[in-house]
Amino acid sequence: MKAFWRLQTGAALGLILPLALSATSLRAEPVQSQKMWLACENGQSYPIQPTGVSRENELVTGYLLRTGTGRGVHLRLVPMGNGYRYEGSGVWFDGLRGDAVLNWGRPGAEVPCTVMQE
Repeated sequence: MKAFWRLQTGAALGLILPLALSATSLRAEPVQSQKMWLACENGQSYPIQPTGVSRENELVTGYLLRTGTGRGVHLRLVPMGNGYRYEGSGVWFDGLRGDAVLNWGRPGAEVPCTVMQE
């Protein structure tokens, strides 16, 4: 029985391994995009580090870096009818074009911002 299981496992690995290798060879290039940040009315600037960009060079996923803490919050695009929303753990920002509102998840913690690109 063990020999039969080894034979089946070997055959399965023989089929899966080439597929996995071809998938890794099709992996996208590292994200090379413009520097982005939120310049907010509270005087703070929050850099955004993109990790995924669409074919139209629009941010899909990334990290909102908190200045002074050295930590980032993973953000992802949430489809909306008009404008955009990027949300992460305890933080999100909504906007339309270059105008955005950053929300830290607390009442009254909304900060108007401008999306800046280099």
